[in-house]
Amino acid sequence: MFYSLLSVFIILLCLGLVYIALRLLARGRWLRGFLRGLFGVVLLLAALVLALIAADVFSYKQMVKEEPVATLSFEQLGEQHYEATLVHSSGEEETFTLRGDQWQLDARVIKWQGLMGGLGVSPGYRLDRISGRYYSLAEERSSERTVYSLDNDGWGPDVWAWIKQNPGWFPVVDARYGSATFVPMAADALFEVRLSSTGLLARPLNEPARRALAVWE
Repeated sequence: MFYSLLSVFIILLCLGLVYIALRLLARGRWLRGFLRGLFGVVLLLAALVLALIAADVFSYKQMVKEEPVATLSFEQLGEQHYEATLVHSSGEEETFTLRGDQWQLDARVIKWQGLMGGLGVSPGYRLDRISGRYYSLAEERSSERTVYSLDNDGWGPDVWAWIKQNPGWFPVVDARYGSATFVPMAADALFEVRLSSTGLLARPLNEPARRALAVWE
């Protein structure tokens, strides 16, 4: 909810800039009006950037303590070759072909600090990528690697990357990765992925998943 409200606030700010810009551009007298018109164009560009930022912020979901964010099921297609079905908490389903012996799911996490953290604003998250890995280092270096991005947009400003690369600019917020440790893939295995303040946690939901973890451990 917080990230939706934040997006709405940015959009309202964006609309305000568009209104001011259009009023400036609508006025005539183009000697004095040139600077006014230039300023209006700058405001329109600023509004566009804010709209794209709002769209990026809206893609994050609010984390409420430890909560399930996805389930993963596996169908074996061959030796070290699996079809993984990822079901998001929203019910959206995606299918990926993974190579290797283990899988890993990564998420981008935005965590509030200082006053915002003190007010109880929960961290936000967005699932970022899923990948496969081999047990053998030699295979990891020479065999086919499979990594898939879960960010379907791939355009516009990347708020998380801005915060990560320029921590001094955003003292009230911290950007970090949350990753589930590499977990074995197995035929018919079903896992639940939960997000906590320490990162992603994978939990077995059926017997094939429990057996795979028992052998691995």
